[in-house]
Amino acid sequence: MTLTLTNARLVDPEAGTVADGSILVEGGVIAALGDIVPKGEVIDCGGKCLAPGIVDIGVKVGEPGERHKESYRTAGAAAAAGGVTTIVTRPDTRPVMDTPEALTFAMRRAAEAAPVNVLPMAALTKGFEGREMTEIGFLRDAGAVAFTDADRPVRDPRVLIRAMQYAAGLDALIVGHVQEPGLSAGACMTSGPFAAKLGLPSVSPVAERMQLERDIALIEMTGVRYHADQVTCAAGLAVLERAKASGLRLTAGTSVHHLTLNTFDVDDYRTFFKVKPPLRSEDDRMATVEALASGLIDIVCSMHTPQDEESKRLPFEEAASGAVGLETLLPAALQLYHAGHIDLPRLFRALSLNPARLLGLPCGRLSEGAPADLVLFDPDAPFVLDRSTLRSKSKNTPYDGRRMQGRVLRTLVGGKEVFAR
Repeated sequence: MTLTLTNARLVDPEAGTVADGSILVEGGVIAALGDIVPKGEVIDCGGKCLAPGIVDIGVKVGEPGERHKESYRTAGAAAAAGGVTTIVTRPDTRPVMDTPEALTFAMRRAAEAAPVNVLPMAALTKGFEGREMTEIGFLRDAGAVAFTDADRPVRDPRVLIRAMQYAAGLDALIVGHVQEPGLSAGACMTSGPFAAKLGLPSVSPVAERMQLERDIALIEMTGVRYHADQVTCAAGLAVLERAKASGLRLTAGTSVHHLTLNTFDVDDYRTFFKVKPPLRSEDDRMATVEALASGLIDIVCSMHTPQDEESKRLPFEEAASGAVGLETLLPAALQLYHAGHIDLPRLFRALSLNPARLLGLPCGRLSEGAPADLVLFDPDAPFVLDRSTLRSKSKNTPYDGRRMQGRVLRTLVGGKEVFAR
């Protein structure tokens, strides 16, 4: 199939440019771009922005075990509507994704039901128990793109060292959740006067710094490739900057929720604002935004965590953590662009190019030969988010009722349209 997308503003995160032009798609890949003669089917982009599709790391899907919260079908539909062309799934399913058989099942279900690319991560330790590492080699051969125990850090450093050494030998990627588990157990707020006023259990940001420093020491020892999934506070950023300057194979991400919300959003005890790690102070939020703009933070993800009404309609302390984010990732992230914190190429470097590079994927860029995974969006379109319109099975978004600016118009995966507004 031949397709030409004309009259677009091409957002190129690799070149760092936004330029008028067109893209020719042939056989599912970008065949040419720039000032070209249209061929085949023609789509007029109306002067809107055309960028590489988003690669979202750390998406939770409820299959198997919690399909009532999210299935591959609904997660895929939400991703397509959000301009996410590749979702990288977490292994915190029921049972945990810690065997090649479980991984094969998930990949088959995803291929049947989701219109976007789905790549799985596998567990780092069996059953997330932190006692025995999984068969990393077999899981990698079965399709795992990275290894993680999701939001349950491996407590025993001896177990983590063995896993890191094995992973380093295979050049496999480990994704770590940098929250010291002893300090952060049971906490649902960041410590401070506001948490004390609300009377909620809290944790200091130092828990992030401590875990990051421990894991960095082990990265130095083993030479493993490591990605910290969410760095969210100034104390952690300072540690990250020193480690990166020393040349370690270390990257870092953060969630769009930590870039756009702060601890004061919890004021009315709304459990949709309960995420893990908890929302930070405004100073920490701004430090994280600056780290994203400078490139110290490499990746922005949705940390999509669907929770049903029963899990959220509880007192704040007892409610489940997490928020859905696949469909709101781009409009929420565009808040940073509209506020003047970051330009569009840099934003898409964090949303598309850097996660693709981290996982060795050919997508995430606008260049000849790259997969035609693309998102067309209007960065200026205003709307009020109504959570009942989300495609996810679960509707636990902190942006419900919020005025947002920026909407996805079309999403293409391999040159095939999977969403159009």
